[in-house]
Amino acid sequence: MIEVLITLLILSIGLLGVASMQFIGSFSNKEALSRTQAVMVAQQMSERLRASVVASQVTDGFVVNNAYFDANNYNFDNLGSCTGNDPYGCYCEAIPAGIPDCQSNICSANNIAVFDAYQMSCAAVESNPNATISVTCADSNPGDADLCTAGSIHTIQVDWPTTSWQGQGRVVNERCANNGQDTDCVIIQVTL
Repeated sequence: MIEVLITLLILSIGLLGVASMQFIGSFSNKEALSRTQAVMVAQQMSERLRASVVASQVTDGFVVNNAYFDANNYNFDNLGSCTGNDPYGCYCEAIPAGIPDCQSNICSANNIAVFDAYQMSCAAVESNPNATISVTCADSNPGDADLCTAGSIHTIQVDWPTTSWQGQGRVVNERCANNGQDTDCVIIQVTL
């Protein structure tokens, strides 16, 4: 009888270890999916920036339209509020009226920038509804008409909240946006 009880004790300790690994593994899988999606979105945004370059009127080199750096074009800020917790279902299943339809119409450079920001915002929230994207520029010559002068560094950042399964604050990257919660991010810098 004692041997059976000892065997059950050892078996229950082993099963608790397996359950703990399963719990930790589920958090790791969720984080891996968020990171993978964020990397793909950031890379695609960098490709869209490269595809939309034009020769600068002010300096030698290439620039993109200034609308790429308007924060209101990203994360559906220019489309009003959404009811519910599913921004993809709210904004992305059909192109909203405030977004130019550059898939079936001819668009200006400004319209293409707004459309690209909309599409990348949709891609960011497709698998993680809390993800956000931003495109900024460290302008090497703030005195000219281009918000991002040729040769400047363009920064594409995708942020998402993380879950701290051990109850401790998680700082993965100090450059990530921190709105009072644990966040992780992917940052790509591009020079055109």
